[in-house]
Amino acid sequence: MSGHKTFTMLKPDAVEKGHIGAILNQITASGFKITAMKLTQMTTADAETFYAIHKERPFFGELVEYMTRGPIVAAVLEKENAVEDFRTLIGATNPEDAAEGTIRKKYAASIGENAVHGSDSDENAEIEAAFHFAGREMF
Repeated sequence: MSGHKTFTMLKPDAVEKGHIGAILNQITASGFKITAMKLTQMTTADAETFYAIHKERPFFGELVEYMTRGPIVAAVLEKENAVEDFRTLIGATNPEDAAEGTIRKKYAASIGENAVHGSDSDENAEIEAAFHFAGREMF
């Protein structure tokens, strides 16, 4: 059974371009309730830990540099079938492949600067939310 919560980050490119309000509006208009949210900036150590799964990938250094170059918005979202519905809302990682109307189609510049992160499973949503909202019960 799929869960009712997921985690998202509006990435530095979306924040830099002033898309926070528009993206959050699209999220809430799609039936998601924001249950926790903060504007923060990841340190190099934070980004290396959060993206540790990609440590051996050739793009890891660029990913860490990108995610630490400016503020992000971290948020926990609630809705029935949250993970799957949010992944549909954000669209494909590559904005060229994303469906019309999705967040990445509208706001992402490239596969590397793709505006928004969305958890890919209920388990990862819980882990990612705990990473950004330590000490708070999110799930």
